[in-house]
Formats: sequence, C-alpha cells, structure tokens
Amino acid sequence: MGIIRRTFYTGVLTGAGVLAYLGTTTTLTSPLSSDDPIWRSRPYAKYNVHQNASMHDVVTKRIPLDKIKPELLQKEGGLVLELCRGVWGGIGYRPQLGYLARKYQGPATSSQLWTPKQLNTSTYEPGTQLSDHFEVVDKTPTEITVRCGDSPRNRGPRDSDGLFVIQAEVDAKRGEVILGLKSCFFNSATKIEGIQGPVPYWIELPHRWYSRLLLAAASWRLTN
Repeated sequence: MGIIRRTFYTGVLTGAGVLAYLGTTTTLTSPLSSDDPIWRSRPYAKYNVHQNASMHDVVTKRIPLDKIKPELLQKEGGLVLELCRGVWGGIGYRPQLGYLARKYQGPATSSQLWTPKQLNTSTYEPGTQLSDHFEVVDKTPTEITVRCGDSPRNRGPRDSDGLFVIQAEVDAKRGEVILGLKSCFFNSATKIEGIQGPVPYWIELPHRWYSRLLLAAASWRLTN
C-alpha cells in the first residue's frame, strides 16, 4: 500500500506541476474578439456555411527573439512551419496519434501522415492529411490552418467540424516571437439556432489545457 500511495501522490504532484507550468508559460484568451481575423478568413466562410455559433479560443506564448533558432527566421514561413511540425510531431500529440493509429491507420488512409518522422518533416501544404482527423486547408507565411472534427475523407458538412490555426510571427518592437494555437469548433451540417456553441463545458476545459500542452511542447523545437 505504501508503494501505491507514493505512486499516487507522485502522479498528483507531477500533474499539478505540469498544469502550473502550462498556466504560467501560456496565455488563454476565450472567447475570441469580434474582430478576430478568423471570422473573415476563407476557411471559416467555406466550412461554417450556416454561420452557426461556435466554441472558440486561442492559446498564445511569447518567446524572446534571441532564443529562437536563427535559421527559422531566415526563410519566409520557416517559423510557423517548424511550429506546425512541433504541434503534430511533438510529444504533446503523441498519445492521441497512437489512439488514432490503432483505430484508423490502414490501406484506406495510407496516403496520410502517421509516423513521427512524417509529421516532423512534412511541409504541410494545403491538402495534407494527418492521422485521419486533420487536413491542412490554408497556409500563409504566418499561419497554417487545419480542418478538424472528423475524418478528412468526409469532404462535406459535418455535425462536428472546426478549424485549428497555428500561428507564428515576429513582434520586432518587443523583440519577441508570438506563437498561437487558435481553435474554432462548430456544426457545419445544419443550421442551429441560438448562440450556444456545440461543445459542452466539461469538454471545453480539458480541450483548453490540451491546447496549452500542444503549443508549449511545440515551442521547444524553436529555441536554441
């Protein structure tokens, strides 16, 4: 019983430490402001055709510019690409990747990205599909937008739909890099009346901590 008790308390303390780290090194903004660029974006207009209410938030992290690997700043789009690789190829996504691989990896999804090596080296061009749950739908020098919520093999409207926007840009005035992981989830299948988003609160809370974890873990590969 002593070993079990020590293991339990170690797990609790470790979990508390992780949450404390994520809470102090990342910033959550929810809901998004009414003038957020996502509302005017092409992917949002294309997929939320009914303009249904959504659950939306953004996690951000700032890193001093002098701590960023210089080569990532030399090529346009290099910073956000490396961050995107870190989100999907990093340790934060690894448990979900393993779960999705056990369920969906096979001949029908063989053209998608599944291995850490593939996820860590892809250029994430529009049309790239990964782990039968995400598809890149837009890419700019500072943002990579990924559709989520269902299999990318389901090309049409979905009861569960959404967008992740992975962001990285330089704030030269403050000498920092701003990293972001923006989420927006909605029902794209039918018109839903009201202002309530599709995600219950008991899912919202773990989602937001998961977003913090994904961004924090991905940011490690950008620094010296």
